[in-house]
Amino acid sequence: MSGSTGEIYRVDWIPGTDVLHGTCHCGAEHTAGDPVEMWEWMLAHPEGHTPGRPRRTDS
Repeated sequence: MSGSTGEIYRVDWIPGTDVLHGTCHCGAEHTAGDPVEMWEWMLAHPEGHTPGRPRRTDS
């Protein structure tokens, strides 16, 4: 690893469900039932991101 970018991604599991809730370093939010979908969404920055505005999609 070459160094820190200062970007923080957070993925939380919503207890009692099969749903993940992710928060990107820009503040955008997304929900997904598939971990691969979640990471693809996060790593696609800035596509699909609206900084400062939560974005929820149901799986």
